[in-house]
Amino acid sequence: MSAPQPLPFHGFSAKAFAFLRDLDANQNREWFEAHKATYEQELKGPLSSLVSSLGLALAVAGVELSCDPKRALFRIHRDVRFAKDKRPYKAHVSASMSRDGERLAPGILYIHFDPKGSFMAAGFWQPEPPALHKIRSRIVAKPKDFRAIVAGLAKSGLAFAPGEPMKRTPRGFEAVEDEDLVAWLRLKSLIVRAPLTRKTTADADALIAAIIGFAQTCHPLLRFGWTAIAG
Repeated sequence: MSAPQPLPFHGFSAKAFAFLRDLDANQNREWFEAHKATYEQELKGPLSSLVSSLGLALAVAGVELSCDPKRALFRIHRDVRFAKDKRPYKAHVSASMSRDGERLAPGILYIHFDPKGSFMAAGFWQPEPPALHKIRSRIVAKPKDFRAIVAGLAKSGLAFAPGEPMKRTPRGFEAVEDEDLVAWLRLKSLIVRAPLTRKTTADADALIAAIIGFAQTCHPLLRFGWTAIAG
């Protein structure tokens, strides 16, 4: 028996964002269970369909990312075991696509839908120390290539999110003197992000086009990091 095909993606409705606003104000299981059908119909289902649609479009665009909805989507339930914030539900929905399909693998395309501001992001979010060291080493070994990637991102108005950079150059790279390289080496993540307007998230064609264009722009950064980690 073949697996059911995802429904066509038609954009996120006003009901979807209204649900998230209401969920933020009603952080309890009783409210969520009473409105779960809205979540399934207006958010989880459409997000799954969007990821499936992106898989086809990314393949055509030559972007090496797996788009399996079963693995890409994040749960609406928060993991509160070790968190100070004990609210049980997220007030947004999101998905993460990587080359091997694992949500938290190094090198991702992340999409985030939130009444307070939707966005897309790509790059390497807090890689494990060995992976981050390999990326840093390749930046130093291939500075011209990395500068070209940064310049390409800049042409699209993209720059690395500063986060909380290291105050000192990481161990093993103390001899690097170039100011640009030093600034990049001190980053704990190499992530760029771009906003998504409410008008765009409501229009399926516009949203898919925006995400595909963003992914194509960021693909050289992803390939650079993947090559470094595999080396």
